[in-house]
Order: sequence, then C-alpha cells, then structure tokens
Amino acid sequence: MSGDRQAQSRSATMRMFGVLLQGLRRRAGVSREQLAEAARYSVDLICSVEQGRRRPSAQLIEAAEELLDAGGLLRDAARHIVQSKFPDWFEEYARYEAECASLGIYQNHVLPGLFQTEEYALAVFRSGRPVLDDEEIEERSLARMERQQLLTRTPSAMISAVLEQVTLERWIGGKEVMRGQLRRLIELSELRNIDIQVMPTRRETHAGLAGPMYVLESRDHQRIVYFEGQKGSVMLSDPKDVSDLNLRYAILRSQALTPEDSVSLIEKMRGEL
Repeated sequence: MSGDRQAQSRSATMRMFGVLLQGLRRRAGVSREQLAEAARYSVDLICSVEQGRRRPSAQLIEAAEELLDAGGLLRDAARHIVQSKFPDWFEEYARYEAECASLGIYQNHVLPGLFQTEEYALAVFRSGRPVLDDEEIEERSLARMERQQLLTRTPSAMISAVLEQVTLERWIGGKEVMRGQLRRLIELSELRNIDIQVMPTRRETHAGLAGPMYVLESRDHQRIVYFEGQKGSVMLSDPKDVSDLNLRYAILRSQALTPEDSVSLIEKMRGEL
C-alpha cells in the first residue's frame, strides 16, 4: 500500500471509529466530560478521537467499553484502524528511508532523528508547540528509536551527515542529556558506514543556507530528496531537482570539517560540559 493510500485508509477507519464512539456515548447518555474523566483524557482529546483526528489509546477504548456498555464493539472497531508509527506527512519518506542504500543528511537546527538518544528525542518532542500529549510523545519517540535500526542493519546503508555546529551547542534537554547525546555521536562515528561532519559556525561561504535536507538513494538506484518546513514536508524525485540538491549536499560536505576533525570537536565539546 502506498504512503498516500495508507494515510487515507487510516483516516477513514479513524473516522468510522469516532462515529461509533460518539453514537455509543450519546446512546448511553454520557457526556464527553464524563468519558474524559473515566479515561483520564482531556475533553479536547475525546473530541479529536470522535472527529477521527486522533487514534484512540487502549486506555480510552477500555474505559469507553465499560462506561458505555459497548459489548466489545469498540475493541472490534479499533482492530480495523490502519496502524502507522509516523505522522501522515512523514510516512512515505520513512518507507523509503528504511530500505535505502545510502542517505545524506544536512541539519541546521536540531540533531537528526536517526542519531538522537531517547532522552534527547523526548526533549525535542516536549519542546514542540502546540503541545503534544504524553501518549503521543511516547509513541513518536518509540517510532524514532525503531527508525534507528537503519544504522546497524545488514546490508549496511552508507550514511553521511553534515551537522551545523550550533546543533551541538544547543542544550536540548539540559546538560546531562546533551552529554549523553554527544557520546552517542562519537559512538556512531566509529561505525564504518557512518560519517559525521560538523559545519563550523564561522564560515564565510555556505551552500546550505536554504535549510536542512535528506538526500537518499534506494537499492534500485532511485534518488529522492526530502525536507520539512513549519507546516509540512516535501519529497522530490524529479531528476533535475534531485541532481541540483545532491550537488548542493556534496558542496556542503566539502565545506564542513573532515570526519576526523569533527569527532575531535565533538569530544572536546563533550569534555567541556
């Protein structure tokens, strides 16, 4: 199933579940406030589930089953919700990433999800606005950790990354979290299939001022480029666009510190924390 079709199927099954939940709740004469209290949810989250915008948690399903005397209808309906670990806008790219032969990453605000420790990832998600609820933060963090199987899988994917120096200096989660995160980068740099390079802040020329990007090649030599903005993401496969951005990434790598000098800098910065 394609990413778009899977997202559409999930949305449809979530809407159907929401309609069923709302119908059973109204039949039982139970308010959203009462259901929210029983499930330890917010009223806004109950509303989102009923409108098909949020996937129901096991906790909500069980609370609603008991409170609404649903007779197993909600449990059965929940089994038919098309599952996904990722937001709709990231789903298709994640599928390509998991199967890629090579991946090049340029990041300028935050360390790449593939390299993040669990503590760092949780801090990133907690920094998001609008605020995510605890369950969604946990789900996204777990999905991010699962993506990292790419780093050590067989056959290996060749992975390179250019990281702006500021991503190492920004203490997401605090000092201890960042110390662990820098140690993680050092450990990853020891893997033969991963090169990490730091882009010094005090550079007078820079090929990546347009923002972060992921350049990817599949095992059958299909090439794509992926990047995100404030309110969405873009995945490009047009040969001319992909060629231009691969050239840009190659220049970025030439402008950054060598992998060896980059690791030395990361070790120095960790020692200073």
